[in-house]
Amino acid sequence: MTKEEFLELASSKYDSIKNLNKLDNFYDYELGLSDLMKELSLSVLEKNLGEIPSNPKKKSDFNNIR
Repeated sequence: MTKEEFLELASSKYDSIKNLNKLDNFYDYELGLSDLMKELSLSVLEKNLGEIPSNPKKKSDFNNIR
């Protein structure tokens, strides 16, 4: 992942983060920010490592077991 790709992902969440300032209590702000950061973290992880498989326990290559 390049710096530009990361900044693009982060900037896509900027408006949502900015809208959190309209909330009237800290609990809702913290909860919303936490959810947005989880989404951003997942996007960064997927971008760096590739798509997350639907079943992470399923082996994709049985020839490399031993």
